[in-house]
Amino acid sequence: MIRNFALTVATALALVTPGVAETAGEQVIEDVAFAHEGPFGKFDQFQLQRGLQVFTEVCSGCHGLKYVPLRTLSDEGGPGIPEDQVRAYATQFTVTDKDTGEDREAIPTDNFPANTGAGAPDLSLMAKARAGFHGPYGSGINQLFKGMGGPEYIHAILTGYTGEEKEEFGTAFYQNHAFSTGWIAMPPPLADDQVTYADGTPATVDQMAMDVSSFLMWAAEPKLMDRKNAGFISVIFLLVLSSLLYLTNKRIWAAVKGKKHA
Repeated sequence: MIRNFALTVATALALVTPGVAETAGEQVIEDVAFAHEGPFGKFDQFQLQRGLQVFTEVCSGCHGLKYVPLRTLSDEGGPGIPEDQVRAYATQFTVTDKDTGEDREAIPTDNFPANTGAGAPDLSLMAKARAGFHGPYGSGINQLFKGMGGPEYIHAILTGYTGEEKEEFGTAFYQNHAFSTGWIAMPPPLADDQVTYADGTPATVDQMAMDVSSFLMWAAEPKLMDRKNAGFISVIFLLVLSSLLYLTNKRIWAAVKGKKHA
């Protein structure tokens, strides 16, 4: 029982504690070109669908997405799954009805169920909670050019296993170059061809890590595209407004400046 408790705590800390490269000197997080990055980037619908498959078939065994409504799977800008398929997908989950207190099949208006059985953290906001890039020296320069790097952090953790293992106090640890201490309690969750993609995409560890990292970014920020569009429109509006104010100022003060010059 003590061993299981230690494993549960260690597994939770493995993802809950953000790594800092300067501390251990072993953390390696590479910048990955995700489709949603940049001012004009947007989520790849097919990648989100593949990421949902990886989460469902692999990650959901230990992790939950308790803050993500199932109905959003059909939203524009997301995985874009048809509503009838979302209803069918929801039936695989069991939730507790708030009115009756009884268990029932989930429906699209429910959220993904929480999963606390393995003591692993919920992944709803994991891509926003992690900072993949730091410094130099706390200046945030890397974050300015590369972003916070949450998806990169998840991708690096999933692909950073070296195959080395050790045991301490009855708990197994696995060497991972992306984790701050270099050793993580979570066993390698991915293996080549672990899932079969419907679109024929090769299910390599790197590909599955890319897909599920992008999906978790969407789960954490489903309105990212809307925010980008609003920001772009705001910038255009401010540029036009600034130009009009400048021209208006010149016209109002033209006579005064002309007389002063004369």
